[in-house]
Amino acid sequence: MRVVIAGAGVIGCSVAYYLSRKGIGATLIERCAPACAASGKSGGFLARDWCTGQAQDALARASFDLHADLAATLPVDYGYRRIDTFAVATSARRALGRRDSDARSLPAWLDGDCRLQQQLGDPSSTAQLHPARFTRALLDAALAAGASLRLAELEAVEVTAGRVTGVRAGGVHVATDALVIAMGPWSVLAARWLPVPAVYGLKGYSITLRPPAPAAPAALFLDHEDEAGERHGPEVVVRPDGEVYLCGFSDDSPVPLSPAEVQVDDTACDRLQAIAARLSSLFDGAPIGARQACYRPICRDAMPVLGRTQGVDGAFIATGHNCWGMLNAPASGFALAELIAEGASSQIDLAPFDPARLAPLRRG
Repeated sequence: MRVVIAGAGVIGCSVAYYLSRKGIGATLIERCAPACAASGKSGGFLARDWCTGQAQDALARASFDLHADLAATLPVDYGYRRIDTFAVATSARRALGRRDSDARSLPAWLDGDCRLQQQLGDPSSTAQLHPARFTRALLDAALAAGASLRLAELEAVEVTAGRVTGVRAGGVHVATDALVIAMGPWSVLAARWLPVPAVYGLKGYSITLRPPAPAAPAALFLDHEDEAGERHGPEVVVRPDGEVYLCGFSDDSPVPLSPAEVQVDDTACDRLQAIAARLSSLFDGAPIGARQACYRPICRDAMPVLGRTQGVDGAFIATGHNCWGMLNAPASGFALAELIAEGASSQIDLAPFDPARLAPLRRG
């Protein structure tokens, strides 16, 4: 069976990995580089039960368990580990007054003016990984099992008698029996040829810091009050290699035509650096390793779209995971691989994510 996957982010690479476990070597088409967008710039935070009450709860729980399996299976250390997770209040306009009980509960490096609100997770329910390295580990395992990667732009999709029969990328025709659109917010570009639903992009900023000494593992979800009294929700993730990741703040900049054209706002990154300095003396003055921005893909109902496109046989879409792309990638890839190879997913109910629930964009 010939399969083409448009997009080599974590979702596309996960589909390729699980197809390779079935003996199907997919061709991935990526115009920039693997993990060049949100898959390489996210925090890599994972949670077992933070989607409780949502349609994606079962998907998240299955995926959390698959992450543990993958960490034991893939022959690469990509920073997977279980961690404690805390909700912490901070303020740029007033002193909060640190409590003795906070010092006993929180990591020692968190010595700034902040207050513990609650513990959100522990090693049984929250974990982390390095997103770009994880994506690459999935890709490398798929490539080793027969997949291929073509760095080129998807230029056309060939549909004959209501079925996908090929694509053109980089001026080369590639015949296929199945096509998966997994291009994040750029999946809407496929509307030129296929009936795909609208996928939007939410822009967010992040930085990485290199403190002079390692910090104990933890993830923080901040309730931050800025100088004007407005509330924000930055996040902090300490990585095993000593890097510290912070994200937060967003804007409504339109999604550019290519991930290579995403612009970084230094003001937003400077604000994140200032928050880090308030949190910890270890972070104060630590050099910034990266200033970056990305667009998280999201659909109108904030749920993923996973399944067959309407009216075109052999065409599938896998995107719209919003902030849970890294978490839900394994179960999404597992389910899509079963759907493509066997006609149905045996363990994941894809009904809540059926693209048919959303009106397709007009083609043309």
